[in-house]
Amino acid sequence: MSEVPLEILYEDNHIIAINKPVGVMVQSDKAGNIGLDDMVKEYLRVKYNKKGEAFLGVAHRIDRPVSGVVVFAKRSKPLKRLNEMFREKEIQKTYWAVVANRPDKMEGHLLHWLKKNEQKNISHAYELEVKGALKSELDYKWIKSLDNYHLLEINPHTGRHHQIRVQLSKMGWPIKGDVKYGARRGNTDGSIHLHARKIRFKHPATDEMIEIVAPAPQTDSIWKAVS
Repeated sequence: MSEVPLEILYEDNHIIAINKPVGVMVQSDKAGNIGLDDMVKEYLRVKYNKKGEAFLGVAHRIDRPVSGVVVFAKRSKPLKRLNEMFREKEIQKTYWAVVANRPDKMEGHLLHWLKKNEQKNISHAYELEVKGALKSELDYKWIKSLDNYHLLEINPHTGRHHQIRVQLSKMGWPIKGDVKYGARRGNTDGSIHLHARKIRFKHPATDEMIEIVAPAPQTDSIWKAVS
């Protein structure tokens, strides 16, 4: 099992939220790559002294080079409710993106049509609807500027493949390190400067509104400067 330490943001009897580090998959794959889910299962097994594997439900994912909050269910009933809330868009997600090129407008709404290329694992954004494309919407707001980069706050309204990455790139604001979508060079650790900053939703068991905030990585000077 991986030695990556878990940064637990929230935990109760029903759910657990982790600040996922870059380079870790949310869910283990058939190739043998250990995902965050198995790390959390091991944490729960040890914490509760379970003889077998602990139950853990994956309700949503973020990309491997992206950091930030990921919520898991510790029981089947809250997992079902979380799945419903994600499907019905009842969960509010906020991201931080460090981009090259500052938007002309301080805040705005982006609408594109995204089409995924399954073979290349990449999506393309179109301004008008094309066959096989999905409507993709997000709001952005400028937060801060450094010498060469700018911090944007992103609130996606849809959950398409690589949505934030491709929509920002389409506007001429590629995310730092994201060479797949227009960045001039990659980050040395394989990350991109996209962080799942916050998630807000009704607790699947109590209906209490909760908000979970994930501190940005402190792995480089840019994240430290904008945090």
